[in-house]
Amino acid sequence: MDYRIEHDTMGEMRVPADALYGAQTQRAVENFPISRLRFPRGFVRALGLIKSAAARVNGRLGQLPTDLAAAIEKAAEEVVAGKYDDQFVVDIFQTGSGTSTNMNANEVIGHLAQAHPNDQVNRGQSSNDVIPSAIHIAAALLAHEELLPAMEGLQASLRTKAEEFKSIIKIGRTHLQDAVPMLLGQEFSGYAAQVEQCIGRVRVALEGLDELPLGGTAIGTGLNAIPGFAAATIAEIRTRTGLPFREASNHFEAQAAKDAVSFLSGALKTYAVALTKIANDIRWLGSGPRCGLGELKLPETQPGSSIMPGKVNPVIAESLLMACAQVIGYDATITWCCAAGNFELNVMMPVMAYDLIESIELLAAGSRNFDRRLVQGLEADAQRASGYVEQSLAMCTVLAPVIGYEKAAAIAKEAYRSGRTVREVARETSGIAEGRLNELLDPRSQTGTT
Repeated sequence: MDYRIEHDTMGEMRVPADALYGAQTQRAVENFPISRLRFPRGFVRALGLIKSAAARVNGRLGQLPTDLAAAIEKAAEEVVAGKYDDQFVVDIFQTGSGTSTNMNANEVIGHLAQAHPNDQVNRGQSSNDVIPSAIHIAAALLAHEELLPAMEGLQASLRTKAEEFKSIIKIGRTHLQDAVPMLLGQEFSGYAAQVEQCIGRVRVALEGLDELPLGGTAIGTGLNAIPGFAAATIAEIRTRTGLPFREASNHFEAQAAKDAVSFLSGALKTYAVALTKIANDIRWLGSGPRCGLGELKLPETQPGSSIMPGKVNPVIAESLLMACAQVIGYDATITWCCAAGNFELNVMMPVMAYDLIESIELLAAGSRNFDRRLVQGLEADAQRASGYVEQSLAMCTVLAPVIGYEKAAAIAKEAYRSGRTVREVARETSGIAEGRLNELLDPRSQTGTT
């Protein structure tokens, strides 16, 4: 490999000849040979957006010559578009402020625009306000563009299935044991409501990301940023994204703490928990096809076994469950990172950013795939579902108000011992007239819909 010599304040560095970055980035590459993880596309886009907006404002406010400001803005927009993603080479496990990646951006943009990375590209900024602002922008954009539409699509499909299954009688289950009758549509209405409520939680959490730390510079005092720079730059970002970003009401909170990120991560974790419940229920209700519950028929997506011909597994649900497990793990890391605010700065922002963006993307992709490849193709086996109802010992529940709890329990125990149904035993021992007994044991009357 060919190299060129670059300089920073610590001296000379050998940098790959074809690299757009400079000495500070190369120094970070050599200092942090930790993992294969790099900042994802969404974060690099947000970082480029900040540099682009800042350049335009610096030109407008007379902080940079207009032609140079335009050149920086143009180069930054190419970063936004993803043209130079391969030039963002610093490991996620780096300086806790993300300074190395901020300088990576400054050097790439500076090289393209023939501008000084610190004095001109980074004018009015610090890694300490740029990196947390980029976290907020990246997460908010991805949530609005990818996650919320995916959640809304899944909710709509679950609601459609609830309507489609509204006439199908089945047995409810508690503690994994038979309970009282219900409608399959009622069960699916619960799933749709879970997703709907998670959408609300994510939307509330996203409001906390509207405040951007930009303008606080090193510690929140705004040193070296001229009055009006932050407000004007954030206004540019607001216009370009269509999202209601605004300057932080308290810059010291915005840079020393990342509570808004923790809150959003918690909402994402809660959605992962909800999806886990839904996916598990659906795969268990579809277990079989002959020796399981078999109340649902899951779409066939691929052969399920290398040894058992004809076997089809609930692979889409399993894929989602693994994604949810990853998100729950990411939340634990994000929580720990958000607790690492030391005095005026959080010092675990890079891995926090990585895990938050990954969580959003995993949940968005997982929700879309679960919706399109599984939920939309679900069918009910109405005969099998209703067939379980008559066999349930919990059918005696409706008899308790008429003959008393203990007598009803005796009927259930005798039905279990003898292998007969509650109806058969109650007919002999309850003393309830046949017509009234049939009324009471009508499963549809027990679903709360009549």
